[in-house]
Amino acid sequence: MRKITFVTLCLLSIMATAQYTETINTNNPGLSQGAFAVGNGVAQVEGNVFYRAEQHDLQRYERDYTGLSMQLRYGAFMERLEFSYIGTFASVNQMDNRGFGNVETSFSNFSRSTLGVKYLVFDPLKFWGEKKVNIMSWKANHKLNWKDLVPAVSIYAGANINLSDPNSLTPPNDPAFSPRFELITQNNWGRWVFVTNFIVDRITTDYPSYEWIATMTHSINRKWAVFGEYQGFKSDFYSDDLGRGGLAYLVSKDWQVDASATFNFKDTPTVLQFNVGMSYRFDFHKEDERISQKKNLKGTGDDSGKKAKKDKKKKKIDF
Repeated sequence: MRKITFVTLCLLSIMATAQYTETINTNNPGLSQGAFAVGNGVAQVEGNVFYRAEQHDLQRYERDYTGLSMQLRYGAFMERLEFSYIGTFASVNQMDNRGFGNVETSFSNFSRSTLGVKYLVFDPLKFWGEKKVNIMSWKANHKLNWKDLVPAVSIYAGANINLSDPNSLTPPNDPAFSPRFELITQNNWGRWVFVTNFIVDRITTDYPSYEWIATMTHSINRKWAVFGEYQGFKSDFYSDDLGRGGLAYLVSKDWQVDASATFNFKDTPTVLQFNVGMSYRFDFHKEDERISQKKNLKGTGDDSGKKAKKDKKKKKIDF
């Protein structure tokens, strides 16, 4: 569920079990994590290549980044649990325009390398059951219920790994290991999915970072989806506000491709980035028991019990 699969949430979430979905459940594109795991027995690869241009007016440098971001996700032991590796590797060419001439340098390293685990604390679909369809009222099926405002909630804990010293893409004196924690929420509103991430990163170091990400995804049809995302972070090492947008295309139930662009709102430095990515699922999931609504909605649902009593009474009269 992404974001529940980015493309398919709105169309197939009703048919899904608590975590597992009939089509790939990917975090691509964008940087937020969805609240739901990939599903027990599912292994998934999500990656993208990117180009990023930065220009800093005060420090008078220009940087060109080319790199690869990836997520390796695996669901094991239970539907609510997911293990992951999230990494970003970049090669940077920098031109310094200070003094009487230009100085060009280049370097490359991991800006992020994190092993982590995510656990679904609360699933509204599991708690309240699947919403029944009212065949007599279109309005009843599409009206907003207060339960729809209650999100799924997950927690994430990870360990940042930095075995390079120095590393120009991480804060100064960054230790070999540092913690990362996230609180993740997700609302599924038909064709719309809203995800938030609240992040505390490197809190035991000299440069702790506090981040927040909000992502809205809209499924256009069975194949195409679009998204918009806001990301903010604050740290003594680097702070910024980023806007991000893009689209995704579902090639098959296990394969998605996507593209996105990122920009910011300041000139210290300016940021412009383009990503092209794909996600692929290796599905070894075993079918679980389907979630169902405990009580039927008024005016809908299964009247088979009443009908059986009525038929039984009719038979007695006929006899």
